[in-house]
Amino acid sequence: MLMCRDLAVIASDYIDGELPVLQNMSVKMHLMMCKDCRTFIGNLRASTDMLKAHSSGEADEELIRKIDERVAEALKEGPRDSTNRGPK
Repeated sequence: MLMCRDLAVIASDYIDGELPVLQNMSVKMHLMMCKDCRTFIGNLRASTDMLKAHSSGEADEELIRKIDERVAEALKEGPRDSTNRGPK
């Protein structure tokens, strides 16, 4: 059974249609049962669509590197305490 944290890791591939058939079916089954993940996927899809609509089509490699570093840091640190939502 796919867990929420597993779905978060593969969410972009799911939205982009890049998952193998069985993994795609597993995501769909999970989304049928998990309202929070449906919301997460909906928000990610909306964000992706908005970025595509307002993008010049050229990526700033330095910005991408910084984003990748921040995401890696956040994944290592794990979830934050819900009472501390501000930057660290």
